[in-house]
This record gives sequence, C-alpha cells and structure tokens, in this order.
Amino acid sequence: MGSDLAERILVTGGSGFLGSHLCERLLANGAEVLCVDNFFTGTRRNVEHLLGQRRFELMRHDVTFPLYVEVDRIYNLACPASPLHYQHDPVQTTKTSVIGAINMLGLAKRLRVPILQASTSEVYGDPIIHPQTEDYWGNVNPIGPRSCYDEGKRCAETLFFDYWRQHRVTIKVARIFNTYGPRMHPNDGRVASNFIVQALRGDDITIFGDGEQTRAFCYVDDTIEGLLRLMHSANYITGPLNIGNPEEITIRELAELAIELTGSRSKIVYRPRPQDDPRQRRPDISRINTALNWTPRTSLREGLIRTTAYFETLLAEPVGRRSGIAAGESSGENLARP
Repeated sequence: MGSDLAERILVTGGSGFLGSHLCERLLANGAEVLCVDNFFTGTRRNVEHLLGQRRFELMRHDVTFPLYVEVDRIYNLACPASPLHYQHDPVQTTKTSVIGAINMLGLAKRLRVPILQASTSEVYGDPIIHPQTEDYWGNVNPIGPRSCYDEGKRCAETLFFDYWRQHRVTIKVARIFNTYGPRMHPNDGRVASNFIVQALRGDDITIFGDGEQTRAFCYVDDTIEGLLRLMHSANYITGPLNIGNPEEITIRELAELAIELTGSRSKIVYRPRPQDDPRQRRPDISRINTALNWTPRTSLREGLIRTTAYFETLLAEPVGRRSGIAAGESSGENLARP
C-alpha cells in the first residue's frame, strides 16, 4: 500500500462512523486531514480526540454546495447510510449522493487528484445472484422507499465512471457491505447496533421479518484497510470493488449472538419485514483479494465483543454527554444502515 505521508487529504462525511475511523487512520499514516461534514448524522464526538492534532482540520460544510480547497486526495463518504436516516429526508439523500458526487468530482478534476467513492452493496438491491459479484447489475426498485439511497449511489457510480471516461479523472469505487464497530450511531436502525443496544438495555430484540434473511458483517478496521488499499492501487484499478466479509449469518443468529455476548435476558420479537428489504446479502471478494491482497481479518465474534464494549461505555455515560449522538447533533447530511 502507498503512503499518505505529507499529503493533504479531504474526507467528506468525515465525522461519521466510517469517516472518523478513516480520518484517524490517515493521521496515523502521516497525512494532513481535512474532515468535512454537516453533522446530520456525523458528530463532533467521533473526532474530538483528533481536534488537538495540528494536521487535522474540521470544517462544517454540506457537499451539495461546491467546496473550494486544495488537497492531494479525496475520499467521498458523505451520505446518510441507514434506512431510518436516509428515509427521513429522501430528497436530500438523493441530492447528497448525486450533487455531492458532481461537486467532489469537479474538485478532483480541477485539482487533478484521485477520488474514491464510498458506494454500497445496496446497488445490488434485493439480489437474485448470490453471492454478489461486481459484474452483477442488481435488482433495485427505482421508486420504492429505499430508492433515494440505492439509486442515488447507483447514479453516483455512473457519474464517477463518466468523469473517468470523459475527463480522465482518477477514480476508485468501493462497494461497501455491512460494516460495524465502535462509533456506530446507537439509534441509527442498523441491525448490529440495534441488537447490541437492545440487549444491553434488556429490551426485546426486534427482528423485522422471519429472521432467516442473511447479511455479512465486516469490522470497521478491515473496511478501512480495504479503502486505503484501493485508493493507493494502480490508476487502472478503478473498481468497483466489493469490500465486505463473506462470512454469512442469519439475522436470527446475529440476535442470538448479541444476547450471548451481553449476557442479556432479552427476548426476540418479530415485526413485519420492510418493503424491498433484501433477503440475502454476501459479497464475493475474490476480485479485491486478487488485485490488492485484501481480506477481512477480524472474526464476527471478536468484532462484536469490541463493539459491545463501546456501547457499554456509551450507555453508562450521563444522558447529556451522549445526547449529541442520540440526537444526531444537528442538521444536514449524515442521519446513518444494516
């Protein structure tokens, strides 16, 4: 993997779950980091431990408006990422994905720098091919309640490849599958955080559907490593590349594991399955493994133990201390997905 030493790197959505971990890793690699967020779902708390570092700058900005800065690389992570949050303001979600991509691609074109798009496994929709390979075009409802996110990300991918073909912008497109770990928003509706928080509180664990639908969960450190390797790959490696853990688990099994790891007495309850919720989701990662020698290293059990410890600490804090996270902290661009 290449080095970020002495580079100035822009991370949009940088105070969110993934973005904050990326900023932290880039700083550890010796880079200067410009973290941009409007705090719709991101929170200053996620990056407050970085604020004292002279190579870190935090800027409040919405990517649906142009940004004029000088940087050497761009990671475009800005977008709500959980159904609860991206459906809260679906028009803004689509604008963030599409107009945000246009603005960041325009910046990359002007500066002649590489840009990485944090795309998503949701471009595959409710897949009829399993596991999902990058060649699969997907099975997406273009007018459903999840379309603002699914189609917004699909359009962003289109824009990235058109800028590459038409303007020769150096692009990298990562299709990120379910990622979990510390700094997840406790109220974002993602299944891993939902189950852990419900179990720690002794609440009923809510499964939407019969629990037989499957997901594959990748620990955040592994996802960040994949993004870094893709960004520093040869220019001809544009992606899209799947980044995720191919270890598949049912939602019911995940709920049972959350109960076991927390020692909770929570009961599992079932609710109707949401419209267009995928029945199965598992990445084929052979392409990124071959091209970049990347594979997840953290087991689901170990990752959940670390994530549970984070939520235990968070829930033990006074309500006022964690209210910024619980409320999303303000308005704009990042409220967060299973």
